Amino acid sequence: MFKVAVEMLMYDRTKYLGVFVGIGFTAFLVTFAMAYFAGFMTRGFALIGENPSANVWVMDSAVSSTEATVNISDSSLGLVRGVKGVSYATPLYLGDATARFANGHFQSFQLIGVDDTTLSGVPKPTNGLGVNALRIPDSVVVDGGGTSDKLQTPLYKKDMWPYDGSHLNVPTRKLRYGDELLVNDSRVVISGVSSTIPRFPPRPLMYTTLSNFKRINQSHGKNITFIMVNSQHNISPKVLAQNITKQTGLKAITSDEFKKETVLWYLINSEDVGDMINMIILAMLVGFGVTGVMLYMLTYENLKQYAVLKAMGASNNQLINMVFTQAFVGTVIGSGIGIGICTILGESISVDFPFRMMWFAPLLGFLGVFVVSITAAVISIKPILSLEPGIVFSR
Repeated sequence: MFKVAVEMLMYDRTKYLGVFVGIGFTAFLVTFAMAYFAGFMTRGFALIGENPSANVWVMDSAVSSTEATVNISDSSLGLVRGVKGVSYATPLYLGDATARFANGHFQSFQLIGVDDTTLSGVPKPTNGLGVNALRIPDSVVVDGGGTSDKLQTPLYKKDMWPYDGSHLNVPTRKLRYGDELLVNDSRVVISGVSSTIPRFPPRPLMYTTLSNFKRINQSHGKNITFIMVNSQHNISPKVLAQNITKQTGLKAITSDEFKKETVLWYLINSEDVGDMINMIILAMLVGFGVTGVMLYMLTYENLKQYAVLKAMGASNNQLINMVFTQAFVGTVIGSGIGIGICTILGESISVDFPFRMMWFAPLLGFLGVFVVSITAAVISIKPILSLEPGIVFSR
């Protein structure tokens, strides 16, 4: 009966192509939504991802993500360094700053301060001098952070720092080594432009040393947001994190755990998660409409063939199994096509697009179309259950 069911499915090419297209479209949308969501979440913990050498992160006990933070005292660094098993510990300072470009345009940045000695946490500039250029007074490294056309300065010198007001609608070019900005009325010089992991939500980034951070951020008291720790070889990061928490009273977790906490924070607090869920529901509804109609039409137009099989002694269960076989074959082939197209399209998209194909994306894509196809098959078997074998003799 399996062979007969497949032959009935393939007999009308228009119908089975319609089934495959409907199922493939559903698989494509569900898988794309999952990969899109995974891409956003990866960008959400980009700060952790761009510092792979740190396997333990230390922070205030109330912090559960890289997005919502509160600072800890500068003395915490010495406490952490005094814990047995710490190979090295470097501070990371986060803040917000508003920069004025040469033509008068304002732009908000996330300001990231790093240790003056190690410069740990600064991405390597792709345009300009190396990381060591940050040791030059007033130097900063800027990054688009997933944004487009936010790092633009006037193309012509006549539009730079004009005395007759802002020159906003003038030709511009990308920032490069030697350009100057005003951050909180303090002069900074671009020593390089990096291209690190984009952020979610997208925002321009500005990296600088602690001494320069304090100068332009104009903050007082607590400055350290995170302490990045690397464990010695004779101790696991998880055990070291527990020891740091016990001895200092600060929250210390491994980088993998911090990534998970950040994702969970976004799941609870980000409105974009609801948009992803709505996108998946819409994809399944569209797929159900197309797949359901095509399977129903396929079943309805083959009623005489089912009547012949019923007259030959086939039971309702056997006929029902044939319909579910057709739905399963359509699911396997259609989902393979949809997931394959999604993977190819996603990998060919610009790196600025948040797309990351993780293991659960194709799995959920297949499960999504499986549910849609089985539901459509259940609706399609109704005419078969009420089918009379005598229909085969009707005109």
